[in-house]
Amino acid sequence: MAQTVSDIKERLKLVDEQEFVVLERSLKGDTRKGVQVALAQARKRLESDRQERERVQGLYDFERELAQEGLVVGLDEVGRGPLAGPLTIGAVVLNPEAALVEGLNDSKQIPEAKRDEVAHAVKAAARAWAIVHVSPAQIDEEGMSSCLRQAFSSAVAKIEDQLGRVDVILLDGNPLHLDEREINVVKGDSKCASIAGASVIAKVERDRLMREYDVQYPGYDLASSKGYGSERHRQAISEKGLTPIHRASFCGNFLQESLF
Repeated sequence: MAQTVSDIKERLKLVDEQEFVVLERSLKGDTRKGVQVALAQARKRLESDRQERERVQGLYDFERELAQEGLVVGLDEVGRGPLAGPLTIGAVVLNPEAALVEGLNDSKQIPEAKRDEVAHAVKAAARAWAIVHVSPAQIDEEGMSSCLRQAFSSAVAKIEDQLGRVDVILLDGNPLHLDEREINVVKGDSKCASIAGASVIAKVERDRLMREYDVQYPGYDLASSKGYGSERHRQAISEKGLTPIHRASFCGNFLQESLF
């Protein structure tokens, strides 16, 4: 008895590349339009999956080219520009024996609904990971450049508390001159596996904090804006003033005249 089109469609949704080759050959003479459409869709899905695997593999290959041996930590920051909330640093040492992290990418390129899943996978695939937050008050007092250097150094120290001295520090963006182990990678969160992992765990942790702050300080659009200068957020600052989690040095343009 011939398989129904529905049965074939369901089977094609689940096949891997090897199974598809066999099934495609067996269905080559099936002239039913639904079968041919399903084959085309499966072919497209498998090609997309292949390209995604190659993209993720490229993140790991790029990292190995930069640091061919030794203990390598990738670092990235989230929240450099918001009006409210902390600056958050992530640090990740990936386990070379672990499977590739599916979906690994610059956190901004991962759909919000999938970030928690990818962050969990990063932590599971890591030999060590760390998060460091820098408070708005410290940013106001010391300035962003100083805070970045301190926070990255603190994140490296947390990793070294777990694993011992690291050999290579891969840092997203421009040089911070932490020490002689630093290698800088412009747009590293989209090129380098451990930096991408650091980006994801930092983004997920900071977003979680901003949702909590939205409950604590309602009306500032913190859950949605994540502390950035959305129209609702700027308007709330102008009308209600600053909260303890605002960076006063970033907010002067949005305050009422009486608050200057």
